[in-house]
Amino acid sequence: MRFLLFLSLLALSACGVTDSVTRFFSRGEDNAEPPAPLVEFQERVKVIRLWSVSAGDGTDEHYLKLTPVIAGQRLFVAELDGVVYAFDASNGRKLWTTKLKAEITGGPGFGENVVLVGSKDGEVFSLSAETGEVQWRAQVSSEILSPPLRSGGVVVVRTNDGKVFGLSGVTGERLWVYDRTVPALTLRGTSAPAIAAGAVIAGFDVGRVAALDLGTGRLLWETSVATARGRSELERMVDIDSDPVILDGVIYVTTYQGQLAALQLETGRILWSRAVSSHTGFTADDNHIYLTDADSHVWAFDRYTGGVAWKNEKLHARMATGPASVGDYVVVGDLQGYLHWLRKEDGEFAARTQLTKKRIIVEPATAGRVLYAYGSDGTLAAYTYR
Repeated sequence: MRFLLFLSLLALSACGVTDSVTRFFSRGEDNAEPPAPLVEFQERVKVIRLWSVSAGDGTDEHYLKLTPVIAGQRLFVAELDGVVYAFDASNGRKLWTTKLKAEITGGPGFGENVVLVGSKDGEVFSLSAETGEVQWRAQVSSEILSPPLRSGGVVVVRTNDGKVFGLSGVTGERLWVYDRTVPALTLRGTSAPAIAAGAVIAGFDVGRVAALDLGTGRLLWETSVATARGRSELERMVDIDSDPVILDGVIYVTTYQGQLAALQLETGRILWSRAVSSHTGFTADDNHIYLTDADSHVWAFDRYTGGVAWKNEKLHARMATGPASVGDYVVVGDLQGYLHWLRKEDGEFAARTQLTKKRIIVEPATAGRVLYAYGSDGTLAAYTYR
């Protein structure tokens, strides 16, 4: 299967193979399953592009999930070559640009009016959200592939070697570190920790979720949500690469070749689980979890029971991103730069628009009725609907 081959190549990349792995896949030089053709459907909603800008050269050759983050009326974007941008979310006007002497591989993250990015060499940078001025830089143990976060005066950073760091939000000084063993073979990527009720919730490559005290890094609880099975290292991968989602005292996590699970925030007790393989990400609203699986199928699960509400298989092998929730729709991007709008009620297609002719790697961001999409060639655009 094309997608499984891609995941295995990405895993080997994490163990030292160069970026030629990703370029090989991009040229299509394999005999694996082709992506499903675009289906015809009756348009049910009018999608309107509000604005579009170029935010640098993008990350097409590196498969980095540098997802834009929105905070109030600002939209922050980071590039591999070290450039961090702030845009006015209402019109796309560039507010500031900061050039760092680093290869950015994680971020941007946001918290307490600062923008945070991490580098290939394990550097963390804290920038003023107002001006882009670098406030401090700190060194951690290895490459950073997910956004650092700040809450309660603590910056939390997840590194590719299985560690979670707590740094002073004022100086970058190390406050604590939590270490977890990394398997021999993993997907190239890490989930970003989530912060809630004074706890850091972190997912690891062994299919386990840990809750750490934000101030001290002390382990509060740890729960296994997936068990490695199979004879080969590839078959035994159960990485948690999607960011945890926390709603109403419940943590939702998903693993590759494992489970979607709901855990009690206070204790880590599993409330329900559902067998599904995913690494791209998921989102939630009051009633449902929306998830893209490893076959590029989009699902809706009941948030309280894990029951399946619907499943859309018509994007098979199109490398769909994790879904974004906007109004009555969920939206995913794909390998040809399309944005697919699906109705929340039944998963049927409602609209389709093309952001770019290059692939979309990261899930869109949303604020109210506006959706922000970022292509791997650096195209950044805002959409609404009527």
